[in-house]
Amino acid sequence: MNSGSGVSRKKAVWLGVLALALTALLLGGCTRRGAERGREALAGTVRVDGSSTVFPITEAVAEEFGKEHPGVKVLVGISGTGGGFKRFVAGETDINDASRPIDKGEEEKARAHGISWVELPVAYDGLAVVVHPSNDWVDCLTVEELRRIWSPGSDIKNWKQIRPGFPDRPLTLYGPGHDSGTFDYFTEAVVGKAKSSRADYSASEDDNVLVQGVSRDPNALGYFGLAYFEENARKLKLLGVDGGEGCVKPSRDTVREGRYRPLSRPLFIYVNTTSLKRPEVREFVRFYLQNAPRLVPEVGYIPLPEEEYRKGLEKLNQ
Repeated sequence: MNSGSGVSRKKAVWLGVLALALTALLLGGCTRRGAERGREALAGTVRVDGSSTVFPITEAVAEEFGKEHPGVKVLVGISGTGGGFKRFVAGETDINDASRPIDKGEEEKARAHGISWVELPVAYDGLAVVVHPSNDWVDCLTVEELRRIWSPGSDIKNWKQIRPGFPDRPLTLYGPGHDSGTFDYFTEAVVGKAKSSRADYSASEDDNVLVQGVSRDPNALGYFGLAYFEENARKLKLLGVDGGEGCVKPSRDTVREGRYRPLSRPLFIYVNTTSLKRPEVREFVRFYLQNAPRLVPEVGYIPLPEEEYRKGLEKLNQ
């Protein structure tokens, strides 16, 4: 009797263990399926357009976001800050990537269409002034020299016209197009008025096109975002800029510390507040701010202080 009871107790124990194991497996499967359903539950499309400078950051965020929320499609365009704002203020997009703040004309058009927005800084950037790597006569230009080169009506078409001692060689210029926030920022900082520039230069809203132009032209001088120089450093020569306190080259440190003046700036995303009512847009923007400190430096830009991202999240919640 005692022996039989022992065997029965052992069977009962093993059956109990087996039941617990099966329960754990079932619960684990349910939890995994629940998590998968949670990810798949967020669905829809987030439409982004705007700055080619901000594009690499937004693209990196969109890629990471898609891993967690495969049901959401994030479409990211590159029509330049101004081109993006044209669509944004008409209500065609949810988010605009911007390498400058929204201007008064764009604000008026947004209000006319009933569009309100949240402005969120996401990173710092510096503008790189570059030449062909074979250029051995210039390492630094002053802001005044850049102003004389780029001002409307400038007749400087030869390097020797910029500074005594420069060679007698034609000067070919490359820069962003009129819909680019980089164009707006550079012209305001250097020429003194946004969108005020000579027109006889090779222009593009796509910084990669400018990189290719300068890298193939020994007589070239151009400007675009620092991150694009860093990606193509072997093809280009970076110049310093003297803003009145000596020659400074742009780097993550000189931009972050405010020493590279006047060609360093914040970068933004603008979010339509009506779009924020959609859970896929709201979650994407939250994910953007939470992951920007990690992703911004990975694509060559300078992250904001952590406190600035926290302020952005607070603004989003409000």
